[in-house]
Amino acid sequence: MDIQNTIQKIREELNLHNHNYYVLDTPTISDFEFDLKLKQLQDLENKYPEYFDENSPSQRVGGTITKNFQTVAHEHRMYSLDNSYSKEELMDWEKRIQKVLGDVPLEYTCELKYDGASISITYENGKLKRAVTRGDGFQGDDVTNNIKTIKSIPLKLKGNFPDKFDVRGEIILPFAGFEKMNQDLIEIGELPYSNPRNTASGSLKLQDSAEVAKRPLDCLLYFLIGNNLPFKSQFEGLETARNWGFKVPKEAKLANNLAEVFEFIDYWDIHRHDLPYETDGVVVKVNSFHFQDELGFTAKSPRWAIAYKFKSEQVSTRLNSISYQVGRTGSITPVANLEPVQLAGTIVKRASLHNADQIEKLDIRVGDTVFVEKGGEIIPKIIAVDLSKRPENTEPTKYITHCPECNTALVRTEGEANHYCPNFYGCPPQIIGRIQHYISRKAMDIEGLGGETVALLFNNGLVHNYADLYELTVDQILPLERMAQKSAENLVKGVENSKNIPFERVLFAIGIRYVGETVAKKLAKHYKSIDALRQATLMDLILVDEIGERIAQSVIDFFENQENRIIIDRLKSFGVQFEIVEHINPNATDKLSGKTFVVSGVFEKFSRDDLKKAIEDNGGKVGSSISAKTDYVVAGDNMGPAKLDKATKLNIPIISEDDFMNLINEG
Repeated sequence: MDIQNTIQKIREELNLHNHNYYVLDTPTISDFEFDLKLKQLQDLENKYPEYFDENSPSQRVGGTITKNFQTVAHEHRMYSLDNSYSKEELMDWEKRIQKVLGDVPLEYTCELKYDGASISITYENGKLKRAVTRGDGFQGDDVTNNIKTIKSIPLKLKGNFPDKFDVRGEIILPFAGFEKMNQDLIEIGELPYSNPRNTASGSLKLQDSAEVAKRPLDCLLYFLIGNNLPFKSQFEGLETARNWGFKVPKEAKLANNLAEVFEFIDYWDIHRHDLPYETDGVVVKVNSFHFQDELGFTAKSPRWAIAYKFKSEQVSTRLNSISYQVGRTGSITPVANLEPVQLAGTIVKRASLHNADQIEKLDIRVGDTVFVEKGGEIIPKIIAVDLSKRPENTEPTKYITHCPECNTALVRTEGEANHYCPNFYGCPPQIIGRIQHYISRKAMDIEGLGGETVALLFNNGLVHNYADLYELTVDQILPLERMAQKSAENLVKGVENSKNIPFERVLFAIGIRYVGETVAKKLAKHYKSIDALRQATLMDLILVDEIGERIAQSVIDFFENQENRIIIDRLKSFGVQFEIVEHINPNATDKLSGKTFVVSGVFEKFSRDDLKKAIEDNGGKVGSSISAKTDYVVAGDNMGPAKLDKATKLNIPIISEDDFMNLINEG
């Protein structure tokens, strides 16, 4: 067997599958099959290191640490674009072009302006050589190791291409991935990221490329530059780049005149809200490279391109007051309380001011008239103060120095934007927040107990931590406001039933900082019990798959605290599950190995949970939604019409629970 050829063949297969999945969105093999091929490649590369290739698909998982990013000069300067805000400005731009070119017919390429972080990537002999951030346009930071983890960026090109050229693209974070990242942060008590653009940009400068690999970043190509490129126009360049393997948005359009440019703008001004990522305008480029060369550049911008910026809906209103909220981790968030105003279809009364730096930057003061817009079309934000309407004799806002709830002096760690209240065990909102997290649906899921009731119990001195819940009695609860006999009984019963919640969810529920659902499952699976986990050293924890130093240190800090240890011991004494209960299933098989199932509808012979367990017991994987990677849909009564329609369109077999039983009983 020719090892080198075998390795090369597997690399080419994996590159093709990556392209099909991340660029074309038409996968041809399952995740399981892909992972098997990748594992085979990694094993061969480890055994035969002489065939190492820095652009192998095995390198996409990251793991390289970059302490300092090297500054690199751009071979071709990265210019910024002039902005326009009206069609009249675009017509003036065309007149300036015609002054240079004369009265010649002009074609324009219209592309959406993606709101992310610009990147320049150099390819030599069809292989990714270097990736550099925009920086100041003349030089940027070498982020090659991080860029290689983004799976829509080809490591090796296909077809006929020049020996050397650069591509320019925008690194973006689609809304779905951004929301998932924020949900994970919220679940571990951390502040969510402010917007996809800043998060995408910040991701490029993470020191550990393995962390970048976990983020669902994407790259949309918008330009190619180099000598002897095999095309003569911008639009032809985009089409060619797509054939080479780049992800080029299909929304780009060739316009024969400015009227067609306006049609493109009008269409996307409305339909941009349907896109899976942020866009804030349209970039219009003279299509012909010959004309581009003739037009040249100003000191800052190309004369042959201009950005038309969509108008963000913006309103002005009065800032009535600033209040400060305390999260369950002690983080302080300043909130602007506004005179209610209509904005993008909703009434806005409040807007986050993020932190002390933001307040100082805006010089925002109570009584000011402020401009508010929807940041990323989602979250209201104050973008400026109307100084012409500022009342006389106002004083600059002084950020609070003490917790608004417990009057403890606030702290601010160097390098962090937020102030914190360090009174972790005595500050009411932090205590209430931790108990609310403990009872939440994804944690202990205590029926009959909601967030308001937790506050009621705390304010009446009945609970001071989540262990106190297990000593509550119906007689204690009955005198509380809005508590009838049945409600009190349901609450006590719900707390009792929570003793059956499995260890991994208990571990998530106790609220160790940075330990979300996924991390809790990994730690529970690795250590099996709370006793083993509390004895783990920092290095032991770091060696666990996907557990970094920050999470490891947080676990150590949690168990070093005496009050936490007392609470855990009390929970154990009440019968809460603090170890994994191993259930040996004598009927388990691997008949469904490599198959992904989605379960939908109501079943007669199984509960949905039993059906999912049967899938996993027989080596299968349970998917949350139907996609091209789904092998079967197990359908009961009242299957959702949207799922039925999607499964039908994707030609995914829809089977009954009887069909499923036959599947696992075969042979």
